[in-house]
Amino acid sequence: MASERTTQTQTVQQAATNSDGEAPWADLEVAIPNDRDHASLVALVECALIELTHEHVGAVVVTHQVRGTNHTQYVAVDDVSEQFQKRHFDARLGWHETTVPREIVRDELVTQLTRSAASQAERTREAAASEPDTFTVKPVQELRTP
Repeated sequence: MASERTTQTQTVQQAATNSDGEAPWADLEVAIPNDRDHASLVALVECALIELTHEHVGAVVVTHQVRGTNHTQYVAVDDVSEQFQKRHFDARLGWHETTVPREIVRDELVTQLTRSAASQAERTREAAASEPDTFTVKPVQELRTP
């Protein structure tokens, strides 16, 4: 029985890492806009939401606009993936936190990731050329906090 538990623990640990020994979400970064199809972006968001629930990680969307850089972070509040803390930083207004349900997080992330280049009209050429908008998954301790 003890050896069975050890085997299960090793299997879980191996499943939580990839062949390089890193967590599967460790190198997840998607530029916005991107050329992925809608279905793959929805699948990516669903996988990210699962990771947010089961790992101590948060999803981060960074956007660069004329009026400054915005950061939106999503961190699971409960272990059943129903409530998330949304932390939003606007360069003009500072940090704002709220608790939102999973459906809203999913919709917001899908909307951000499926945004087209044409919808970024408010960005300046310099901002667009210097730093792309991004979606990443990071350990919670690496997230900027209010």
